[in-house]
Amino acid sequence: METTMRHTMTGKRLSPLEQERKRNRGGSSAILAPGAGNKAARPGGVRRGLSAEDERLMKAIMSCEQDFIPSPAFEEEEAEQKIYSVGHDIPKPDTTWYHPVMDDLSAARGRTVKSAQQVILTGAQEKILFHQFNYARFRIWKIQKDVWESPSRQPAQEQAEEILRWYRVSDRIREQIAETNLALVLAMAKRTRMSEVDFADLVSEGNMALLRAVDKFDAGRGYKFSTYACRAILKAFSRQGMKLSKYRQRFPTDFDPKLERSNFLETKRATFEKDAAEEVKRIVSENRADLTEVERTVIEHRFGLETGELEKPMTLEQVGQIIGVTKERVRQIQNKAMEKIRLQLEAHFLGNLEALEQQRQWREQDAAKEGNENARAAAAAAAAAAVASMN
Repeated sequence: METTMRHTMTGKRLSPLEQERKRNRGGSSAILAPGAGNKAARPGGVRRGLSAEDERLMKAIMSCEQDFIPSPAFEEEEAEQKIYSVGHDIPKPDTTWYHPVMDDLSAARGRTVKSAQQVILTGAQEKILFHQFNYARFRIWKIQKDVWESPSRQPAQEQAEEILRWYRVSDRIREQIAETNLALVLAMAKRTRMSEVDFADLVSEGNMALLRAVDKFDAGRGYKFSTYACRAILKAFSRQGMKLSKYRQRFPTDFDPKLERSNFLETKRATFEKDAAEEVKRIVSENRADLTEVERTVIEHRFGLETGELEKPMTLEQVGQIIGVTKERVRQIQNKAMEKIRLQLEAHFLGNLEALEQQRQWREQDAAKEGNENARAAAAAAAAAAVASMN
């Protein structure tokens, strides 16, 4: 009481962190302290080796410089003892209620977080947790500097153990802060109502934004963490909506699992062949290739296209018996007819301009040949008439 009055009279006011320290100063000092200047925190003494998992974790930690929010208190004497001697009575969150995948915008209305399960931290409690969190990261950063300034640039056994210990302390506090604010992400996801974004994806983006907010929040500025986190979560929701909007612009159709199958090329090829076969039937039935009656008869009987219905195909010999020629002559007629059909298919179905030009030349040759045959027939008829008149 006297201390408080003395500070009031001198115009000084205790900060929330100092108030919390003062309240806990009279209690036990054997609170969880990462180092506390002794080796009792590490049962069994110093380890002689690291596990494979610890080695991978060390490699990830040393791959980049550790980030933290600085504070003048970190450089004070016995800073570790002062920072970790308070906050032991801060309530831990209960996350047994958290089932985000089961929550959607329709079913989640009847599910709320019970007040007994929800933990709401005061500004002083938040400041203590963030102070402890950033001090642990600060210690990692200091060890990193010592390691990188050494000739080997590799952490010694004791340095590696210290880095891992401080990393686990920071990770535990980070998890505690994030779990305390999980309800904030769910509440904002339900309030945002982005119909084009899946609710589970929205919650996932919000949780990632919450973790990033824990890493970047400066509790020394006097703001509540929820105020800072809300802005970060809303920005994450906005980025997710913009990302989905750009995706919809590039891929306007819905996702088709059939296109992801390994036999996609085979399926596409089979579809193309089927369309090409249908086009060939239309070419023959409508006589787009200018086939002669004999050529059309050969094609229809050879491939079962007679009367537009599928029939059993005939052999060359059978077709030859119908039109009165040998099977070799039937093969010649068939090859010529197939070449006409191919040119028509490539020119008008596949868009091959060279085939179109070749088809035009072929028709001109046929017309010239037909004209020559007609001329020879006319000359023969005239000669026969002359002979008859002479007789």
